[in-house]
Amino acid sequence: MGSYVQTLLILLLAGAGLLPVPLKSAEGDQPDGAGLYKQKCSMCHGAEGKGFTALKTPDFTDPKWQEGITDKEIVETIKNGKKGTPMPAFGDKLKDDEIQALVAYIRSLNSNKK
Repeated sequence: MGSYVQTLLILLLAGAGLLPVPLKSAEGDQPDGAGLYKQKCSMCHGAEGKGFTALKTPDFTDPKWQEGITDKEIVETIKNGKKGTPMPAFGDKLKDDEIQALVAYIRSLNSNKK
């Protein structure tokens, strides 16, 4: 029974993004966009980037959303948050190369590129 509870707790913490995820790729020099996304973004934007209607988060897999926003706008939103929404600012929590890795990962979610 104890191992069941421990396993359940680990799964809950992992799902909530509270367990540490390696933030560097295997090479160690480039930030891991997928790992950063899982740790910092997936709670609100979904594991697959489809967003949540109740939170009014965008669907990153939607080609129309992808075409309607520039990389610069994504960077600004990550750094500064978005007023009037629950989107927090990460400019003081993430380095520029980590933000760029997130932008690249978000772009990779485009359903037209799969």
